[in-house]
Amino acid sequence: MRKPLVCLCLTGKTIDEDVRIAEEYIRYIDMVELRADCLEEDERLNIRDFPSLVKVPCLLTIRRVADGGKYEEGEASRSMLFARALAFADEDKRKNFAYVDFEDDFIVPGLQDAALAFGTRIIRSFHDMNNPVKNIAQRLSKMRMTGFEIPKIAFMPKSLSDITDLFKEASALSGTEQIICAMSAFGLPTRVLAQRFNSYLSFTSPAELMENVKGLGHVDPVSLSSLYRFRSIDSETRLFGITGFPLVATSSPKIHNTIFGENEMNAVYVPFKAEKAEEAFEFANTMGVCGFSVTVPHKETIIPLLDSVDKGVQEMGACNTVVREDGKWLGFNTDCIGFELAIKEFTGRDSLSGMKVSVIGAGGAAKAIVYALKNLGADACIFNRTSVKARKLAEKVGFNYSGLGSDCIMKLQSYSDLIVQTTSKGMNSTDEPNETNDPIWFYDFTGNELLYDIVYEPNVTPVMKRAAAAGCRVANGLSMLRYQGEEQARIFRKAYEKSFDD
Repeated sequence: MRKPLVCLCLTGKTIDEDVRIAEEYIRYIDMVELRADCLEEDERLNIRDFPSLVKVPCLLTIRRVADGGKYEEGEASRSMLFARALAFADEDKRKNFAYVDFEDDFIVPGLQDAALAFGTRIIRSFHDMNNPVKNIAQRLSKMRMTGFEIPKIAFMPKSLSDITDLFKEASALSGTEQIICAMSAFGLPTRVLAQRFNSYLSFTSPAELMENVKGLGHVDPVSLSSLYRFRSIDSETRLFGITGFPLVATSSPKIHNTIFGENEMNAVYVPFKAEKAEEAFEFANTMGVCGFSVTVPHKETIIPLLDSVDKGVQEMGACNTVVREDGKWLGFNTDCIGFELAIKEFTGRDSLSGMKVSVIGAGGAAKAIVYALKNLGADACIFNRTSVKARKLAEKVGFNYSGLGSDCIMKLQSYSDLIVQTTSKGMNSTDEPNETNDPIWFYDFTGNELLYDIVYEPNVTPVMKRAAAAGCRVANGLSMLRYQGEEQARIFRKAYEKSFDD
């Protein structure tokens, strides 16, 4: 199978807007899809001219509401619009639509004959906007009404397991042409790894129109090309990634794909969102993943699924790095060294001896941080809403502990030289600080505290904003991510090299 094409989905309101955007992204794409259903009504009358206005082959789509589109006027009107777009074929095929999308239940012989006569390939599509689709190979076969058509199936997965099942079916389709994609964040691997899913193309959307396809899981063409190096992915490309839930935003793909590129490694790092750790392992085993990063909430639940772990995981009870070696899964923890280097950089000290430190939270991330603080000689207190959980962690390293609430203000004040925030509160929140997004909302900063929040999306979290306003020096978790990522990269590099021997 040839390498998948990159198709830019154009959902602007006017032809001029779509032409301008197509030109902006021209070097990242192979073709464009004109979503005529998104055009203003008067603009739809001019779609026949669109192919002559862009420099790449064009796919015409007039998507119905039932299939996730915006066309509401009915099938008779839609048929006429298709006919208008396909009429008066030009001898120069570049001025005609190269492809047209007809749903599998849209059977209009006249339009089909016109497309075939004018050299316009029919993409015969099926969309399920609510559920996964099973028996992919069988359905695709039924959709191949002529040898000239390309069947397409797009569906809404409910879990990562649906993506794993899709790959199992798609892997047997290397000898035929088809378009396969799963929507939502779960479906990201099907877009980046279209080559592995034997898909004819991968749909992308321009950043400025991404809101129009919200929830579909599109990647912008620059990220697909530059971040994920889509063009270089082949059958020999080694797969790495990151799993977690909800995994809304992560900088890890940028870190690791950059390192892969700089070291000329034929590898790609792709997020695969999993609600359960078991689903992540099923995906990794099926797809042949060489290694992956682990983030919340799987840092602890993933340990029983591993064949062996390093000393750090044994001591901390948390794992953030997994690699395959000789058919076995090995677990590591690079959070501890990452935090140590980051906090030394932030405080300007090689030792925290004599410092009173508060650790907010007692989850998987807190475990590595607590061990790092112990190594650096700090005197710390662990604060957690469930004090029993804080006590269990504190007893392992000889630290103090406390519940987390307004009744612990005095204790928090006594451990306030450095406050380390380890919970997910504030992640992806741009709201003003409040009880929901600020884990210590009840605490009044004096301006003398140092605050390190391991969250890095957004760049300034609500608690950081409040602390900075009081005059505190603050930092987010990007430095920790960078340092632990460098250690992960060393482990991944070894797994990469080992994979060629296995």
